[in-house]
Amino acid sequence: MGDELGQLVPDDEAAAGSVGEQPWWQRSAVYQVYPRSFADSDGDGVGDLEGVRQHLDHIASLGAEAVWLSPVFPSPMADFGYDVSDYCDIDPVFGSLEVFDALVGDAHDRGLRVVLDWVANHTSEEHPWFVESRSSRDNPRRDWYVWADPGPDGGPPNDWTSAFRAVGPAWTLDEDTGQYYLHSFAPQQPDLNWDNPEVEQALHDTVRFWLDRGVDGLRLDAIIKVAKDPLLRDTGAAGLPHHEDWETIHDRLARLRQVVDEYPDRMLVGELWARDLPRFVTFLSGTGMHLAHNFELVELPWDAGAYRDFIDRFEAEAASVPGLWPCWFLENHDLPRVASRFGAGELGSRRARGILFLIHLLRGTPFVYQGQELGLPDAVVPPEHVVDVDGRDPERAPIPWERPSVVGPGAGFTTGAPWLPLVEDAEQLCVAAQEDDPASTLHLTRRIAALRRRTVALSGGSQVTVDVGPEVLAWVREGAGERYLAMVSFAARQCRPSFGPDVPEEADVVLRTSPERTAGDDTGASVRLSELVLEPGEGVLLRLPVTG
Repeated sequence: MGDELGQLVPDDEAAAGSVGEQPWWQRSAVYQVYPRSFADSDGDGVGDLEGVRQHLDHIASLGAEAVWLSPVFPSPMADFGYDVSDYCDIDPVFGSLEVFDALVGDAHDRGLRVVLDWVANHTSEEHPWFVESRSSRDNPRRDWYVWADPGPDGGPPNDWTSAFRAVGPAWTLDEDTGQYYLHSFAPQQPDLNWDNPEVEQALHDTVRFWLDRGVDGLRLDAIIKVAKDPLLRDTGAAGLPHHEDWETIHDRLARLRQVVDEYPDRMLVGELWARDLPRFVTFLSGTGMHLAHNFELVELPWDAGAYRDFIDRFEAEAASVPGLWPCWFLENHDLPRVASRFGAGELGSRRARGILFLIHLLRGTPFVYQGQELGLPDAVVPPEHVVDVDGRDPERAPIPWERPSVVGPGAGFTTGAPWLPLVEDAEQLCVAAQEDDPASTLHLTRRIAALRRRTVALSGGSQVTVDVGPEVLAWVREGAGERYLAMVSFAARQCRPSFGPDVPEEADVVLRTSPERTAGDDTGASVRLSELVLEPGEGVLLRLPVTG
């Protein structure tokens, strides 16, 4: 740890302000609910909105600022809600508009915002727009979707492929009309034609429908795909992709932002697979999205140096965009659980705790996926129970709320047969068991979130990474007259950070994530940094003296 501490220049505005002065989407975590797997209120084995309503207190207890709902629109469920057949209603499996409105009201009563998943690139093949579009080449809605004649060999029009590897080509022939339609995902999810202004206007109208009902923000699914090469040229070995992120994307996002800005205090967050960091930050210029999920972080190996390099590169690029605010995540409904991805058993569990520490205490907004606060691993899904075409069933397993030994195999998620198997160790990992254990991941999550919410330096202060050795990621946060050193061990065994002469001999322990220490036995105690030992995967937060 060399000169980095001296290089830290406090952000005066952030340091002087309070947590409450930040926009709500910067203050604390956004908690993602995958409704099918959250809580089932009617015993049919599938989670629903009433189940979410019944557990809003749990979400609020995590210090979350908002709840993000994965799609709940009417859908044939070919992609479990991401194939929308009606943008302005609720699928009966989840409830009704009346239940949705009640959920929004109940969330607001608890200080929780509601963010809705908005699927703008494609619809279901059963959406009335597509039913009309495929009925004939002369239908007025033909041009609402992307249609093309067969290629010279009679096959697909170009070389574009589906995001789902099992699907293959991104084109399906409609034999009745003799043309292919584009689907960036499954054949049941035809792509809308955003080059048609009528399509864009119709989708803007759906946004107003939900914002009028009190929705506070939208998560933009696969948003980069709403702008494609209108000439449908092959991607081939081209330097730029033709199937997404076309030059029209920023204008389209700017017009969407104008719609959202008609309503006060609303937010857009995008799912953004940008090709590199310089391109990524252009989407956060102030006329587009407020936040964006960066998948480069998700693809990094478990290596402290790789994480530090990414954070430094991101901060360097972000400096070119005034007001840019990061967000951090490593789990969602499409990604393997951290507790399984970065190790198995106890090591995976420890690293999952360290990641919760990391995403809450880096400068930016943490996104927490349901069950992450429990340290859930991926579930084991036998072949006969597999339902997803892209292999995402393990991370979508239902939440265990109660001990199966007490309430039965549905573990409080359902009184029926769950639509997917639960995690194997639901008895110990369920919410009820963790409520009884002060050292549990659930209680740890609450402590980290509460610490962030009450500490200006951790919610809005400045940040710089520091070098304390190859197996530890470390960064300093500073603001409002306070200074903190955060560290996460990437080692698989105990390790000692390496501190330079510029570091004080002692610091106060604020929080440690290892189960042996997380109950807070040494919180507030001073520790000699030369004697500090980190457990595998452990996160440690220290309060440092503020130098003049």
